Amino acid sequence: MREPGPSRRAREITAFQVMEIMEAAKRLEAAGASVIHLEVGEPDFPTPACVLKAARKAMRAGRTRYTHSLGLPELREEIARRYAAEARVPPSPDQILVTAGTSPGMLLLFAALLEPGDEVILSDPGYSCYPNMIKFAGGRPVYVAARAADGFQVDPEEIARAVTPRTRGIVVNSPSNPTGAVLDDERMAAIADLGVPLIADEIYHGLVYGPPCRTALAYADAAFVIDGFSKRYAMTGWRLGYVIVPPAFVRPIQKLAQNFYISANDFIQWAALAALREAGPDVERMAAVYDERRRFLGPALRRLGFDLPNEGRGAFYLFAGIRSFAGSSQEFVDRLLAEAHVAVAPGSDFGPGGEGFARFSYAASLDVLAEAVRRIEAWIRRKA
Repeated sequence: MREPGPSRRAREITAFQVMEIMEAAKRLEAAGASVIHLEVGEPDFPTPACVLKAARKAMRAGRTRYTHSLGLPELREEIARRYAAEARVPPSPDQILVTAGTSPGMLLLFAALLEPGDEVILSDPGYSCYPNMIKFAGGRPVYVAARAADGFQVDPEEIARAVTPRTRGIVVNSPSNPTGAVLDDERMAAIADLGVPLIADEIYHGLVYGPPCRTALAYADAAFVIDGFSKRYAMTGWRLGYVIVPPAFVRPIQKLAQNFYISANDFIQWAALAALREAGPDVERMAAVYDERRRFLGPALRRLGFDLPNEGRGAFYLFAGIRSFAGSSQEFVDRLLAEAHVAVAPGSDFGPGGEGFARFSYAASLDVLAEAVRRIEAWIRRKA
């Protein structure tokens, strides 16, 4: 009999280094240090007032019980309306499953899509949780380089060469975490034309500086779309997301959701409905401020000697080369935190192609960013 202990799958899951750095930074703060947090992708804005008002109203009305396992019909109808004008085939509300955050939605999707040994193509660098979710569902991540010299854009021809009979999907995250890169229209169309299902993580849509992104449903009839309210509505702690899936996947994912999560929180779904209907001006205001911060931080990092091949066109990240400052991205991050009290994320957490880089989040005020630059500059001078 095997002695009780963690399962192989649990042991093999790698730590989410962004959270590890944040927790190390909080230990420093608990010891009295003043730490600047540029490691976590979390808006520093308050949740819009209309969302707070709707949540209070829903709680007063007793909206604190289980809901339909797919989500509130009213919310799913509003989400479907948002995509109807842009999608090649407008999604039905019945194709939308509301989840307790985008991460649970992603895990449910991969669990419903993958058999053991099936493959999912990812960009490298890319969001660090994708591979763990795919592996946990029995799949195998296959990486395609998103090179700095090409603005961190993946090449559809390289993706095509990576496709095998076991390929079940291509994950597209545009705007990208960690690079902020936005895939151009031609590349998105070419990837969709490969005939492999798109799995589009669109959590940063709405936070784009320039022409807006189009949903993957504008390029493919049967894409999987993952989105939520955390980033553009400053609702990270509310934990609400959704997936849009082809009709054949609705019932399997619904059964998984019923067993694992039951339903998303009731009053938070009513708050999200208010976000969709009323918070557009708030999103525009936040996006304009993020853009101002981006235009400050990018030149500042370049002046300090960081290699910044791409200033990004979306999300709130800069992916900066750090090879002139440290031997590895983890060493750079650890030293910057310990010696300058500035927390950033190691590029190695985002795949082999992220080594030699660090991710700087500009979801912080201009004053905070300016202080971070001052501390980094003083740290560099001490090292010289």
